[in-house]
Amino acid sequence: MTKATKAKATYKSAGVDLDVYEQSMARLPSLMQRTFSPRVLPQAKGFAGMFQLDFASRLFARNYEEPVLVSATDGVGTKLKVAQLTGRHESVGIDLVAMSINDAICCGAEPLFFLDYVAMAKDDPELLERIVSGISQGCLQSDCALIGGETAIMPDLYQPGDYDLAGFCVGVVEKKEAILGKAIAADDIVLGVSSAGLHSNGYSLARKIVFEMADLGVEEQVAELGTSVGEALMTPTHIYARAVREVLQHYKVKNVVHGIAHITGGGLLENLARILPANVSAKISAGSWDCPAIFGWLQSLGNVDEDEMHRVFNMGLGLAVVVSPYYANHVAQIFASHGYSCGPIGKIEAGTGTANWA
Repeated sequence: MTKATKAKATYKSAGVDLDVYEQSMARLPSLMQRTFSPRVLPQAKGFAGMFQLDFASRLFARNYEEPVLVSATDGVGTKLKVAQLTGRHESVGIDLVAMSINDAICCGAEPLFFLDYVAMAKDDPELLERIVSGISQGCLQSDCALIGGETAIMPDLYQPGDYDLAGFCVGVVEKKEAILGKAIAADDIVLGVSSAGLHSNGYSLARKIVFEMADLGVEEQVAELGTSVGEALMTPTHIYARAVREVLQHYKVKNVVHGIAHITGGGLLENLARILPANVSAKISAGSWDCPAIFGWLQSLGNVDEDEMHRVFNMGLGLAVVVSPYYANHVAQIFASHGYSCGPIGKIEAGTGTANWA
């Protein structure tokens, strides 16, 4: 073939349409701006988001004497495969925010801002808008600002219809008020705060059980759950930022909350053990909280051992909060006022830094 007859290579012919990309980007500013607080410095254009730390915002922010920045990052995992099967893409946007925010608040941090990363096989303005609308909703639930992100189009890495998400949050806590677990002591009470279901962990096992072993479809109804397979698996993750903020503001002078653990992969015992000092242990009373029906359904469907269930899934608890015994009932009431079931599930005693069943 002569040089004159060669086809011209373009970015579009390689799988990336810059015109469609611009259409996608045009849908996002309003979803971001609805999350802004006065501390966000708006920019019409630019390469990075800007956030003013020492500015008392309209609701929750404060001026800090010794501010410590708190950062967290996470994804949604293979729950994305279920989102693609069901078309429920807004839900995983909420999940993305929840996974990072719920980690950051374990230190007592006030969430400040969030960044997202969306990787797709090709530009799809409607799909991107649905994903980011969920991320925006999660930021509103967290009272944090969505100030930036990145959308990467990579046709050679992802199959058509596939996408991946990553999220990054930054928060702040007064140094002397940071919750590090060091204050956890014998006789403290462990409160369990309810989850909405699977949240965003264990989906590789859940998908194997449901779609391979049981050969179910997302539209099939599950009598014991009172909903479809897809609806049960796509329940969004609870975001606990407002409830934790209220607890910490109510007891900001007193040393009440000694530790907070986000119950994700590894389950209750492993995640609780991460915050325990070496001289104490947590004794957890099995069956001391209501476990949502989806866990028993999965266990029965897949013939999963009890220990495996507790290592892989949250089993109905999104947070474990270690508090002084005198204040335990009132702290539980505050969580309940936000719509979460919350009550004692265990106690701290002298030990070796482990969490075990009583």
